[in-house]
Amino acid sequence: MLVKDWMTKEVIVLDENASIMKASQIMKEHGIRRIPVVRGGKLVGIISDRDIKEATPSKATALDVHELYYLLSEVRVKDIMTPDPITVRPEDTVEYAAVLMLENRISGLPVVDEEGQVVGIITQTDIFKLFVNITGVYHGPIQVGLILEDPDTLDEVTRLIVGHGAQIVSILTYREELEPQRRQVFVRLTDLPEEEFQKLLEELQARYRVRYWARDDVTRIRPRDISATRRAILEESLSEA
Repeated sequence: MLVKDWMTKEVIVLDENASIMKASQIMKEHGIRRIPVVRGGKLVGIISDRDIKEATPSKATALDVHELYYLLSEVRVKDIMTPDPITVRPEDTVEYAAVLMLENRISGLPVVDEEGQVVGIITQTDIFKLFVNITGVYHGPIQVGLILEDPDTLDEVTRLIVGHGAQIVSILTYREELEPQRRQVFVRLTDLPEEEFQKLLEELQARYRVRYWARDDVTRIRPRDISATRRAILEESLSEA
């Protein structure tokens, strides 16, 4: 999973000499929270909505409207931006980008090429989109969480699930830190009639350690809460069911 496949490619950039008023207007118009700053086409910084808020006088200021607008038009982006921001390359993995965000407590990273030119931006929202796609929640409502003592038994688990008529949408797994031989396994599968699912669940519980099971009904989410793209995916998956 590479950054170039999940980043926003049509990224807006600002010259370092642009005013913070212009930066604020662009953020509001496009619904974004950060803009890469360039000098001669190459990345030199990044400005966020927080930077602008901190640089803007509070409502309690004695400045009148004209003085305030003059101040905002005179302050340059380069005066308040974060210089030399942390970046990633298009060929870096999304996991690496996520670790950079997590460890540095930031929510977005400019993506630059070998010449230092901005070719995209990747944010927490992009990471969420990737996570949702990996789990397959739009295509399979049921998830079963298990702890397997022997990793080789995963094949047995998958055969058992398929044997009950379900299709496996995704399998996520990781090793436990204290006991590396044990694995946490999360299997998402297509829906089953309740009676058949209960049979499957009973058989899984008899053979393995089942931590939980859950049925996620994303159809209950209001349409305005689902993007047009995700809604199309959901409608397609429902029509195939």
